[in-house]
Amino acid sequence: MKIAFIATGGTIDKVYFDAKSAFEVGQSVIEHVLRQGQVNFEYVLVPLLRKDSLELTDDDRSMIRRAVEATECNHVVITHGTDTMVETAANLAGIVGKTIVLTGSLSPARFQSSDADFNIGLAIGAVQSRAPGVYIAMNGRIFDPARVRKNRERNRFESISSVTE
Repeated sequence: MKIAFIATGGTIDKVYFDAKSAFEVGQSVIEHVLRQGQVNFEYVLVPLLRKDSLELTDDDRSMIRRAVEATECNHVVITHGTDTMVETAANLAGIVGKTIVLTGSLSPARFQSSDADFNIGLAIGAVQSRAPGVYIAMNGRIFDPARVRKNRERNRFESISSVTE
């Protein structure tokens, strides 16, 4: 099994610049994470975008969809910003024969206390074990994109059904 990793930016790839006191999206961290994890599967990296997800446009989402459709891999992990991950997942619905998992992080991967490595590992497990379709891997859970939201107050993803419980 070969997995395609499509990097679109987001917090997972943000870099802190002291001189500007700001974060900017840098190079994808996915290859570093895969090397550190000593993965034992074939993969291809597709560095597609370097954007905060709040800056993604409909054209960007169409580009992401085309990249997923174009890859020869039937297993795809997309690193993405968390703020609009659900919208991009909805845009990927209906792609036949591929298991697609979106993941990201709530703090930059370059931070020691980041959730990035954990979420990438979760996405890798999900993409290998789930049936074809689109999923979101965050906070230790695999979500159906039609039934999840990012709770900004609690800084986590949660099932829509659990919001009212």
